[in-house]
Amino acid sequence: MKNLNEIKSKMKTLNIIILTLALTVFIGCDTEEILVEESVSNQTATGYFSSTSGFEDLSKSIYPLLRPITQMRELTLNGTDIFSGSLAFDQVGNQLNTSIETYGPELTEGVSEVQDMWVYNYKNINRANTLISRATTLENPGNYAATIDIRVAEAKFIRSLSFFYLVQQFGDIPMPLEETNSAIKEVTRVPAAEVYAQIISDLTEAEAALPDTSSDYGRATKGAAQHLLARVYLTRGWNFNNSLGGTNADFSSAREYADKVIVAYPMVSDYKDLFPKKSEDPTNQTHAPGDQNARNSEVVFAVQYSDQALTNVLELSDQSGSSINGDGGNNSHSIFGGSHDESPGSPGRTSDYNRQLGNHNTLPGVWRLFDPNTDSRYDLNFVEKVYAVVDNPGFVPADGVAPIDISAGDVVVEYRDWNNPATSSAERGKDVGGNLDYAVINTDEIGIIDESNYHNANKSPMMWKFWEPGIPYGNGFGEFDHPVMRSSEAYLIAAEAIVKGASNGSLGSAADYYNAVVNRAVGASNTANMAADPNDLDDLTTKSYRASGTVTIDMILDERAREFMGEGLRWYDLKRTGKLIERAKAFNPWIGGLNYIQDYHYLRPIPLSEIDLSSNEVSQNPGY
Repeated sequence: MKNLNEIKSKMKTLNIIILTLALTVFIGCDTEEILVEESVSNQTATGYFSSTSGFEDLSKSIYPLLRPITQMRELTLNGTDIFSGSLAFDQVGNQLNTSIETYGPELTEGVSEVQDMWVYNYKNINRANTLISRATTLENPGNYAATIDIRVAEAKFIRSLSFFYLVQQFGDIPMPLEETNSAIKEVTRVPAAEVYAQIISDLTEAEAALPDTSSDYGRATKGAAQHLLARVYLTRGWNFNNSLGGTNADFSSAREYADKVIVAYPMVSDYKDLFPKKSEDPTNQTHAPGDQNARNSEVVFAVQYSDQALTNVLELSDQSGSSINGDGGNNSHSIFGGSHDESPGSPGRTSDYNRQLGNHNTLPGVWRLFDPNTDSRYDLNFVEKVYAVVDNPGFVPADGVAPIDISAGDVVVEYRDWNNPATSSAERGKDVGGNLDYAVINTDEIGIIDESNYHNANKSPMMWKFWEPGIPYGNGFGEFDHPVMRSSEAYLIAAEAIVKGASNGSLGSAADYYNAVVNRAVGASNTANMAADPNDLDDLTTKSYRASGTVTIDMILDERAREFMGEGLRWYDLKRTGKLIERAKAFNPWIGGLNYIQDYHYLRPIPLSEIDLSSNEVSQNPGY
């Protein structure tokens, strides 16, 4: 599949065929001459998909929409205990933020992000349904016959993944299982328990038919189906509001499937090898082939990107609110917090620190989940020092402070480790009466209103796990594949399943699975100390996050925060475990201060577009 790089160009033709349209061009001029109308394709969908080449193109069409689907981070990251779209936390009491991430009045059925989640996933479900339906119509498949079952299994995996996203977000949902050739005006919401049963049925069939590996990297494999089954069984076992048809037996199934993934996809030895290699100082950055290590033994399934911008452009959905950026690539490098375009020594918006739009800002308490001294994920997730890229002579740190000369490569902002705050004049910058020629920001000062010319209320440390050196400046030109499933998650799925009642697995107890992930990041012989109370930013007492006996759900959620920060799992984790309100209020000052969040926010509103386009009355989720 050449990493799916050719899909974008083929999708233009494919979409024409799917819609049975013939593109025509008319060009008028002063002489009223007109070019002769010509059809780009004389084939119908029925004719094209009956050929093996057409069917193969159709099989590739089920993958590109995963790009915008996995970029819907407003509904998977913000509004949780890790990320916020807002800073200036000291203004919570007097500056109301009613954005969707606070679960305030603006979270309605008309929100574009909600509509995007619905439309993109159903669009992909229909592509999968089309493939499944057309599998029986191929003419003279010949040697391709053996591939047909694999392609159908891929479609069932993709369909299951989209149904899984939707049923978690919206609860009872429509569940089309046939190709849609015309507008359907009547909509029936199917109980969530039936949706879960269908997902498990599809994935079980997919697991049986999919190969262990694929020569076309990026296609679904047996391991991907097994990993998704582990997630689905784990989620159904929790049986949200007794609505999913789950039983305790689901936890045993989740652990069994997690064990299968663990065997087939060994974790890499060093967490840092999973993501792009970079230097904290951009003036000393090197970028070479092989630095982007997106393909490794730990990745079970990933959304593919390439170094060709045109093949990466996202397909924007017709009925969505267009909240997804259509630029050519993965935008993970540029949408997290920490913009330093205006820091001293910055040439402005350049590729040195890229754009850092601040759509997803790390909350201060999250820093306190890590051991800064031993956990490799701490350095990878956070920029601890910001460096000048160009000379900045005569910079004035603050009003009334003598100017200083800043040279390229000098530190201009330091974010101190949470367990080692700056307290003395010798450790603070001149901007606040200290001795240092750069600003020093303690954890409890992140998001506090303007202190100096070095930083302001919108400054936060970069979450630069996905930072890609050497790529063009812009929002969405990243080349790095987005990991949807990594085997380290299988360890934590198994641990959670055992905590919930499953028997011990091949590795032993819940603590054995849990510690395998911790030890990879920290080292088996090192300390792993987090803040005893992550939400009390002044408390420096610590506790170990290595399991020495009983493993709790909160321990697992803490570890999942450390391991999968920014990978699009967090809202689902908090919903599954029933911890959304508790932990969001504790970690997120906006949510805790505004207190909008209610039990009904465990489900999103059914989109207005779906309600308006339906001829029958579509019931809205309670509370909206």
